[in-house]
Amino acid sequence: MNTLKIGDKVPDFSSIDQDGNTISLSNYSGKKLVVFFYPRANTPGCTAEACNLRDNYKALQDKGFNLLGVSADSQKKQANFKAKYEFPFPLLADEDRTVIETFGVWGPKKFMGKEFDGIHRKTFIINEEGVVERVIDKVKTKDHAAQLLEE
Repeated sequence: MNTLKIGDKVPDFSSIDQDGNTISLSNYSGKKLVVFFYPRANTPGCTAEACNLRDNYKALQDKGFNLLGVSADSQKKQANFKAKYEFPFPLLADEDRTVIETFGVWGPKKFMGKEFDGIHRKTFIINEEGVVERVIDKVKTKDHAAQLLEE
C-alpha cells in the first residue's frame, strides 16, 4: 500500500458521485478539502463516521473545509446512503477504485481472523494548493469531526 503522505501533491482525480456527476480534485482548487475513505456504505462504523461529520458539518464549514466521502460502493448504494442519512456532502462511487488507488488506501486488512484486501478507513486533509496537509490513520468513527477540528 503506497499511501499519500503529508507534503505529497495529490494527483488530479475524477470519479462520479451519488447522482452521476463527475467530481474532480480540480473542482476544489483554492479550497481546503477533507477526503474521507470508508469501507462500505450503510455499515455501522461507516454510518457512525458519516453521521458524525454531518452533525458537525457547520463547524467544519466554518473552518473552511469541504467534505468528500469515498468508497467503492455503486452509485445507487451511495445515493441511498446519502438520502437515508441526509448527508450535505457528496459521496464518490469509486467502483473502479481510481481515487482509492490514487490515495493508496487499498490493501491487506484483517477482520475477525480473516485476511483480505479492502479499503482502509483514512482521512486526508488537502490544502488550497492540492497538497496533503494532514493524514488521519486512526479514525474515531463516532468522533471524527473533533479529530478534524483539532489543530
